[in-house]
Amino acid sequence: MSRPMSRQRSSGDLLADRRYAYAEACLHEGDATGAAEMAEQALERAPRYAAAWFLLGRAREALAARDDDPAGHRAALRAYAVALDIDPDDALGARLHLSRLGEIDAAGAMTPGYVRALFDDYAPRFERHLVHALAYRGPEMLVDALDALPDAPQVYPEVLDLGCGTGLVGRALDTRAGRIVGCDLSPGMLDEARRGGRYAYLIEADLVRFLADAPPGRADLVTAADVFIYVGDIRPALCAVARALKPGGIAAFTVQSPDADLDASGGGGEVRLGADGRYAQSDAHVEGAALGAGLTVMVLRPAAIRRQNGNEVGGRIVLTRKGGIRPR
Repeated sequence: MSRPMSRQRSSGDLLADRRYAYAEACLHEGDATGAAEMAEQALERAPRYAAAWFLLGRAREALAARDDDPAGHRAALRAYAVALDIDPDDALGARLHLSRLGEIDAAGAMTPGYVRALFDDYAPRFERHLVHALAYRGPEMLVDALDALPDAPQVYPEVLDLGCGTGLVGRALDTRAGRIVGCDLSPGMLDEARRGGRYAYLIEADLVRFLADAPPGRADLVTAADVFIYVGDIRPALCAVARALKPGGIAAFTVQSPDADLDASGGGGEVRLGADGRYAQSDAHVEGAALGAGLTVMVLRPAAIRRQNGNEVGGRIVLTRKGGIRPR
């Protein structure tokens, strides 16, 4: 859940930066005690060094878990809270740790600042890692599902691609998309997408704001491949999608699924923030959010969108239509 420390901004103090680098190396090697000591030394020289506070939180959290130490747990919480106070945009992801430790609600744990920083770091190696190492096939799976619709058009004249990243959806749609406009929080990802030349426009924006600025009732297709894993409650997003779609327009997206027992519980609105730092939404939450937005669910089927640690990650392919009747 944490970003690579070597990419963080400097504290402005060379010795503090050096101690911070030592702390990062200690934690990477499993020496949480050494990591905490080095982070504290960095903070003695640079008390407002958010990255060092964040790393100190991680080290203290590891020590508290090892020793079953409530005081250490509280110290980790304090360190994360200070990091968040210094960096309220939360590029480091302190809110994710605070949520996992039960301090804040999971739905608001992932900030746009964190997602932007994460993918700016990731952009140069995104496709190599995601497509080749993790066998990611979300865009292709979405296009296959769209092609399988009995009334599938040959071309979707107006397409909005949410969280477009490097442009994998635009590439997968190929000639099926007429004019395609993409948005993403990360300038680095948009730079990569721009090189592909497939998009009419690329806009740096949060997806809800992007949709609010789009002409209402104009889009034939809205896509979001592996985007809602970074959104807790998808209801506002789907309401914004429905506003942008023309009557009969289609929204195609993927979600990550929680454990089977969560789906089986029937707990409507269930959202889980996993240890992998991604949100998983139950089928009940997806269907309820779509219904509330005025979208009819046409397809909701299991799919292994990618692999992680050698295992398939369970997900869903979801196709919804603005208005209409759900097929039997």
